[in-house]
Amino acid sequence: MTGRAKSGEAVRRKVLGDAHVDRAKAATSAFDAPFQELITESAWGTVWASHQISLRDRSMLTLALLAAQGMDDEFAMHLRATVNTGASPEDVREVLMHVAIYAGVPRANHALKLAKATYAEMGITV
Repeated sequence: MTGRAKSGEAVRRKVLGDAHVDRAKAATSAFDAPFQELITESAWGTVWASHQISLRDRSMLTLALLAAQGMDDEFAMHLRATVNTGASPEDVREVLMHVAIYAGVPRANHALKLAKATYAEMGITV
């Protein structure tokens, strides 16, 4: 494992949690192993591991981008990760207000519904 892969796995575990990463690793096959290596080294070992901005801010940026693109599963996964990154429900609400202006009200409205359902699953009242 390269240094970038090691740091990527550490950041991925810090953000998404050990259980999520362990499930992803257990579900990895020879077919998708190169993809898992790619995201561990590039997304987690390069972008998320950078100290230029905080995990909280990176989390909010990621949520905005995922909401704007309509990436529901990834949005919910990263919303659950906010308990590890420090982005509060109020932060997420502000992110989605920004999405409404810059990416469209329908995308933000859908993400708000998804956020409410995901927070409910997490036992967080919003």
